[in-house]
Formats: sequence, structure tokens, C-alpha cells
Amino acid sequence: MPEDAPPADRESPVGKPVIRGDPELIGQRADEAVEFDPDDPESLELAARTVRRFSENTAGADDNVYMLRGAAACAALVRGEGSYKAAAERAGGDATVSFIRKWSRVHDLPRSVRIHVAKGEIAPTAAKHIARVAGEARLLLAWAALDHDLTVRQIRSVASSVNDGATIEDALAAEGYRLGELSITVDRDAYCKLRQRAAVDATDPSTVVTDALESALDDVS
Repeated sequence: MPEDAPPADRESPVGKPVIRGDPELIGQRADEAVEFDPDDPESLELAARTVRRFSENTAGADDNVYMLRGAAACAALVRGEGSYKAAAERAGGDATVSFIRKWSRVHDLPRSVRIHVAKGEIAPTAAKHIARVAGEARLLLAWAALDHDLTVRQIRSVASSVNDGATIEDALAAEGYRLGELSITVDRDAYCKLRQRAAVDATDPSTVVTDALESALDDVS
């Protein structure tokens, strides 16, 4: 992995089509999924050709699967060549170091975020900016983007602020949004019990929900 690369949050092997090959997420297009193995010369050559085509044809920007395939090829090529510069030289065409770095980082996003990219709920161009942020802030920015329907411009602005030293809370507040604020719908019985519990405990529904979720989701990493 290149020295200037951020810590990867990806759990699965680089280039493996975990999301792109899942029929429950992609449907029939899962059959088209290609695995790019950075340790296999032929697969690496395929990755190089894919990156070059990807860099020269961004007309598929609205095709999330196409963009994820390009991101996977970028990441595999970087891993196989050992640096962003070497990967760019191998791919040629319009594949610059900056281009390959940005899309490699998208491939390294956590699976939970890439699922939303594949489903079209987070635009690939927005994912590029989410991927610029490291650590937990990546997840928090992704979830805020979903909860508040943030634009690509807003996501870019928040990512830049965080990288400049702001907290994710302050960066979102500057855009007029609050971290952790979302609207949910519960069934009638749960709603009644929620209100009863909040009243009996002399607290508010948000606190009851937070306590219940922290207990129920304690094993989620």
C-alpha cells in the first residue's frame, strides 16, 4: 500500500467484487462482476486497461456499478504496482495520480458505505469526498449525507473542513445540519411504549431510543 494512502476501512481483499457481485444488491448485473487480483499478472493487466478506459470515459458517472468497477481496478492496480505513480504510468491515458488516488480510496470505503453507493443512495462523486476523510468521520459523514440528503458540494465542504481540523459535528453545523438527527417511523405499539417509557423515566424519546440502540447494537463494529 502506498505510503501516502489513508488507512483502509475495507475488510475484504482488494479488487474482490464483494458488492458488485452480490445479486441481492446489484441484481442480474452481479454476473458481470470482475475480480481484479493484484497478485496475478493477467488480472493486473486487465485492471490497467480498465483504469485507462475508466479515466477516459466518465460518461458512466450515473452508473454506480460501472464506477465501483473502475474504483476496484484503480485500487488493485495501485496494490499491484506499489504506488500511485507507478499505477498511473501503467494505465496511461488520462489516468493521473490524483484520479487513481481518489477512486482507490472509494474502493477502500467500509462495506456499509459501499452498499449505499451500489444502491444509488450515495453518488460515486460524493463517495470520493467521503473517502477523503479518515476514521470514524468517514462513516459519520456518509450517514449524515443519507439522513440530510446532502449535495456533493456540501459533502465536499464538510470533508474539507474535517481535514482542516474541524470536528464532524462542527463541519456539519456550518452547513446547517446536526449529526445524529434523523426521522424514523415506528409501529403503533412501539410508539405507545416509547412514549410511556419516556414519561415514566422523566426523559425524552430520543434518550430512550439511544439507550435501547446502544444496548441492541453493542456488537456492531
